[in-house]
Amino acid sequence: MIDCNELGTVPRLLQGRVCLVTGATRGIGAATAEALAGMGGTVVATGRSAERGLVLISGIRQRPGNDDVHFLRADLASMAEVHGLARAFMDRWDRLHVLVDNAGTVFPTRRTTVDGYEEVLAVNHLAPFLLTSLLLPTLRGSAPSRIIVTSSYEHRHGRMSWDNLQGEHFYFSQQAYAQSKLANLLFVYELARRLEESGVTINAVNPGLVHTNICMDSGWLIGTVKRMIDRFAAVSPEEGADTGIWLASSPDVEGVSGRYFQRRHAVRSSRASYDVAAQQRLWRISEELTGVSANSGA
Repeated sequence: MIDCNELGTVPRLLQGRVCLVTGATRGIGAATAEALAGMGGTVVATGRSAERGLVLISGIRQRPGNDDVHFLRADLASMAEVHGLARAFMDRWDRLHVLVDNAGTVFPTRRTTVDGYEEVLAVNHLAPFLLTSLLLPTLRGSAPSRIIVTSSYEHRHGRMSWDNLQGEHFYFSQQAYAQSKLANLLFVYELARRLEESGVTINAVNPGLVHTNICMDSGWLIGTVKRMIDRFAAVSPEEGADTGIWLASSPDVEGVSGRYFQRRHAVRSSRASYDVAAQQRLWRISEELTGVSANSGA
């Protein structure tokens, strides 16, 4: 894990740099926001709950080192709120050096958003696709800058069900989640190609099995399995956040892009994630569903 001993007595690696972290009110996101603030970054945390957001930034500001921490509320299940989040950010900050697309969800049964999209795909893939696309001009203008996307080992069990992408015909919770995590990697690899020579890097991270609340609102069965994992196998949110924090801050990965990391090592992701045709197909579908052309930024 990143600590003061490793980075020096005063680990100010992010001094003067602006960082945006989604899904930051608890778990991995909260640990990431706290660590980036401790490195001197201006940290903008986002989440659905204004109450939890205020608790987060109040707690960080009470610690010595950095109180330049802010909160923007947004429900990433709504494409309109993703647009609103991007506007709210750009109204206050004209630079962005680190974007951590961390927010994620899973449900036992199919749910749809206000836009009519299946919610796991919307939150886990469409929202980071849209937010990143909207903020790309700012990221480019702030280069060198970094994008980190939280994926999962579960992507290895995923496949893109092109004829049932949003669970319209049948829905299986684990497949929906695994598909969304595979979609994260298809997005990362495609955008990395589009950002070559731009000074903006993008990488994906597998945080491992982490003790978080992501599944605790997902029904009795999933919740029971999650509690068993937390008890016997899961690591803490701080341990789960370590590789993402390292990707956001370390000089060791300056200029590294289009890779999948776990435990601070670049590793091979699933064979399906390297399918260029699938990457480009998902990109086109994502543009259609979000109504944004990421080509303008990428």
